[in-house]
Amino acid sequence: MTWTVAPERFDTPDATLLRRDYYDEVASRYWERPATEREIDEGLAGDGVELLTAPTGEFFVGRYGGKPASCAGLLMVDGTTAELTRVYVRPAFRSTGGGGLLLAAVESAARDCGARRLRLDTRNDLVEARGLYAKHGYREVPAFNGGPYAEHWFAKEL
Repeated sequence: MTWTVAPERFDTPDATLLRRDYYDEVASRYWERPATEREIDEGLAGDGVELLTAPTGEFFVGRYGGKPASCAGLLMVDGTTAELTRVYVRPAFRSTGGGGLLLAAVESAARDCGARRLRLDTRNDLVEARGLYAKHGYREVPAFNGGPYAEHWFAKEL
C-alpha cells in the first residue's frame, strides 16, 4: 500500500468525511465523551474552512491505498507566514508514514505561496499530533494567538 497526498476542495465527499472525523476526534477528546452528530455539525458550521481555498489557502487529502485517510489545511496569514490547520490522520492509518507526507505537501504548498514560516497551535491532549510535529522539525514557540483551545504553539522555518 502507498500514500498519495493532493490538494482537494474541502467540500468533496471524502474531504467532508475526513473533516467530520477530525472534529469528532478533537471534540470527543476535549469533552472526554463521544461527540454527538449535532455537536459535530455545530462545530463545523462557520469554522472558516472556506479560507482553505486559493488565494488564502488550500486543503489536502491523503489516501492510503486509494482510501481517504488524512487531511490538512494551509492558511496564509500574510505574505511570509502560513498556518497549518485541521491536521488529521485516521487512527487506522497512523504510524504508516502518512502524517509526514501530509506535512511535506503542506510545507511545499506554503513555500510556493511565498511563506517562509509555517506555524500551528494545538492542545495538550493531542499527544500524537505534537509528536508528529516535533518529529518533522516543528519547534515550540511563544504563543502567537489566544485561541480558547490553544495550549502549545509550534513553528517551522521553511
